[in-house]
Formats: sequence, structure tokens, C-alpha cells
Amino acid sequence: MSSETVKGFKDIEDASKIVAIRRVMEEVAGLYGFSPVEMPVIEYEDFVKGDNTNDEAVSDIFKLKDKGNRKLALRYEFTFQLKRLAKNKKLPFKRYQTGPVFRDEPVTGNRWRQFTQFDIDVVGSSINEEAEVLKATSEIMERLGIKFKININNRKLLNEILDDLGVKKKELVIREVDKLDKLSEKEVCGNLKKYGAEKVLGILKKSEKFFEKYDSYSEVKELKKICGLYGVKINFVPFLARGLSYYNGSVFEVKGDMKETIVAGGSYMVGDKQATGISFGLERLAIISKIGEEVVRTLVISLGQDKKSIDIVRKVREMGLSCEIFYGKPGKALGYADSKGIDFVIFVGEDEVKKNKFKVKNMKTGKEIMVGESVLGKAFS
Repeated sequence: MSSETVKGFKDIEDASKIVAIRRVMEEVAGLYGFSPVEMPVIEYEDFVKGDNTNDEAVSDIFKLKDKGNRKLALRYEFTFQLKRLAKNKKLPFKRYQTGPVFRDEPVTGNRWRQFTQFDIDVVGSSINEEAEVLKATSEIMERLGIKFKININNRKLLNEILDDLGVKKKELVIREVDKLDKLSEKEVCGNLKKYGAEKVLGILKKSEKFFEKYDSYSEVKELKKICGLYGVKINFVPFLARGLSYYNGSVFEVKGDMKETIVAGGSYMVGDKQATGISFGLERLAIISKIGEEVVRTLVISLGQDKKSIDIVRKVREMGLSCEIFYGKPGKALGYADSKGIDFVIFVGEDEVKKNKFKVKNMKTGKEIMVGESVLGKAFS
């Protein structure tokens, strides 16, 4: 029996960074009036597929059956579940959700078959809500210390351009256009020739001023205006399409210091209601975020002074610092501290207790100082 992980799945031995990222996201979502929800990982296969069976992500769902031989599937995203959740809710209905999603797709670079996703969505949305979603996104990225750029486009605008060119299979063409950040322009052009749509590439390379002649550009202009009121800078990218077919208006993509997209979303229908939302991949964000690295970790070594050691541990934790206690020999304790990346070690022995002064060792520099119990916090600054 092999204990290796299945291809595309991995153990995360220290998930503290992901936990810190999740905490920031959920705090910001709460500030913007989004309520937390939890929904099942497993759903009926037909419900998971929905009306978007030709989408690549839908074709990559993990299928399974229960003992009743019912066709089930693991969720590949959260958006389709809103159909059930938003039913009969007072609008606008604003929710956020965090959890694992699954896709049976090739494993490349930072793409895995199980990953943690965080979504914020508004059912009953307008361009005003789209701007607020992008403002919340901007605030999350800033709190995570990530350099980012928000790119936007509009599916209505893409459809209008394709109608103007007389293109028939618009959905397939948009799917090919969306590959421009993965394939060369020559490859994409070759794919577009199959649909008689190669001319669209020349148009999508035009300056922003050119697109003002299309009616649908007004939505891009309005979104930029409202985002400006929020102090959020967004960039109009004419070839941004997003692969999922259910988008029907604005589409968003956030780029950071990695090849892959780190945040993406757009506007779509939930039943007969307009909605908008955006999704974050926590594992990708953890690669480029600095959050969580500033956490100070301490270790109290009890040298036969358990009562005072427990008292010291309690006081350090009351300072808001992570603190553990180790009962045993200093050598083993320091080895443990090294393995855990502990920042400071506090020795609590008989002499320290008598003098009410404790030796604190900085594990990064090796420097040791003696500190009184009442000013212990100064040793960690």
C-alpha cells in the first residue's frame, strides 16, 4: 500500500500562511457586507455540469458514485452552487465562501487538482457592485502585500466586435482569444482561421480610444469611472475574455509576480438575476504574499521550573505572541526550536526564578540577553 499522495494533490505541512491569507480575506469581505456560507463539496453531477457542459473546467470535473449508484461529482468552483443558495433571497444577496475545489486536469507549474478557493459574489448586481467587488479585491491584495494589476474587459463588447465582423461561432472564438496569454499570437491566429475570425486580433490590438465607437464600451467606461471614485486603478485589456462561457458582461483578471492568474471573475446570470463575483486561489497567493512571515514565535524551556514556566507562557501569549513550552534538556529544546523556526527561546531555571530575570536567546542572531519578567516583551522587539 503506497502512502504517496495522488498526482495533482499535495500535503501542506505548514499551512500557517494560507490560514493568515484566509483571515485577511474574510475580514475584508465582512467589512464590505458579505456573509459567510459553507456548501457541500459533493453535488449531483448534473447540477455541477449545469448548462456549461462545453466549458473546459466543467469537462475536468471529478466524477464519482455513491452506494445508491447515483452520479455525483466534486465541485470545481463555487459559482454554480449560487443557483440553489440565492433562491428567494432579498437582493442584493452578498456572500463569501472559502474551501477546496477540484479539477481533474493536467498538473503544470502552480496548477493543482485540489486547491483552496475564496469567492465573493453579489446576486442582483449592477456596475456599482462590480466596482465594489474590485475595491474589495484591491484592499485584500494590498493587505497581503502583493504587487498587482487589475485587468478588465467586457463580454458584450467582444460579442459586438464579433457581430460587426460577421463571426458566427462567437463562443468558440472567444475561447480561442482567451488563450492569448498562453499561446503565441501566430498559434491563436491559426486557430481563429477555422472560424473565419482572424481579423479580430488586429482589432483587439487597437488603442482604447478606438473602442469608443462600440455601444458596449460604455460599460467599460462606467466601470472605470466608478472604480476611480474608489481610488482603484483598472486597465482595459481588449483581448481579455476568461474561458468560462457563462460570463455575460464585465470580466476581471488580477496579475501578480507569477505567470499564472491569481484572481479572476466577472459578471454572469444566476437564474434570471444579474450577478458578479471574483475568485482567489489561496495557494498561489501564498507563493507571492509576505503575510504571516512577521509572526513572532517563542519557546519557553522549563528546566525543572514547570510552575513558573507555565506562568511565563501565559504572559507571552497574552502579548499576542505564539508561545510553546518544552520540558526537558536544553540541547533537545534548541534542536526543536531550530526545526520549527522559533524566533526566541526563554530559559526558565532555578537561578532565573530566584533573580526573577530570564535568559532570552534570539535564534536568528544567537544573541542572548537577561530580561526581568515585567519587561519580557522588550526582548522580542
